[in-house]
Amino acid sequence: MSARCSLVVNGKSVRVSTGDTQVDDAVSDGMMTQMQGVHGAAAFGQGGAPAGRRAEPRAQRAEPMRLKMPAANPLQAPGEPELAQESVKRSGTITEITRLCPGVVEAVVTLTNPLAYQPGHQVVLSLTGWHPVTLTPSLRVDGAAELNELVFHIGVEAGVVAGSFAGELELGKPVKVQGPVGRGQYRPGGGRMVLVADEAGFAGIWAIARAARYIEPAREQALVVGARDPLDLYMRPALDWLTATGVSRIITVADRNRQRPPDVRPGPLTAHIPMLRANDAVHVSGRAATVGAVEVLAASVGARCYTIPLDATI
Repeated sequence: MSARCSLVVNGKSVRVSTGDTQVDDAVSDGMMTQMQGVHGAAAFGQGGAPAGRRAEPRAQRAEPMRLKMPAANPLQAPGEPELAQESVKRSGTITEITRLCPGVVEAVVTLTNPLAYQPGHQVVLSLTGWHPVTLTPSLRVDGAAELNELVFHIGVEAGVVAGSFAGELELGKPVKVQGPVGRGQYRPGGGRMVLVADEAGFAGIWAIARAARYIEPAREQALVVGARDPLDLYMRPALDWLTATGVSRIITVADRNRQRPPDVRPGPLTAHIPMLRANDAVHVSGRAATVGAVEVLAASVGARCYTIPLDATI
């Protein structure tokens, strides 16, 4: 048993144990309370104040602070895309399949019940005959979509459908959808929007750009859209709509010079991104190399960058 002695604090006699500090005993006797910081964290630290050395002989002893950490999402397995806390499962069928250009196929999934998500969110789609893939719900290039529809733009390598994910798509085929996932969704407010889309990555960028024109018509937008082949710039109707609604800075880029229209710039997509500012909100979707390069550019000026990566397994 530790030795105890008497101590007078502010005219009040307090029994203390040797080794305890004056603050420990003042707290345990209710003479003072722990200072609370913002959002429940103890002052000068992120955790609670340390518990006293003694067991709890007095009713006034302050309980140590404990920060409640969010529980892991039971739907998310290690290595899988991050699932939002409200992630749910839906069933549906493939109701439309359209070739938009040599490198992109559009597929429409009609759900039995609508799925709530924000523009730029992704979902995990399970299709018989293929492993689950992560796709970004979008709109048709003319902006059309129903509440119970998920419209996907799916890239195919060199126009080849057979043997690819797009080759597994069949009208009437049942699918399972789980979502939303990811953190690349549209966030209203906060500076200029710089939207960068690489090939089928235009799906998420189109959803964000169109939503922003309705919700924040005065917010500045700058779009940079690219493809390896100019024939794969399938998003012309969507870009025309954005131009008609006041988006003045839209840049189209193609790596190859074959049949490149005069308004399509040559070279890599990242070479044509406007000078970024610290208060920009950058959204990028496309190949891993494009997403990584834009992240570096945004980080160099301190701009926020929200990524919507394309599933490399498709």
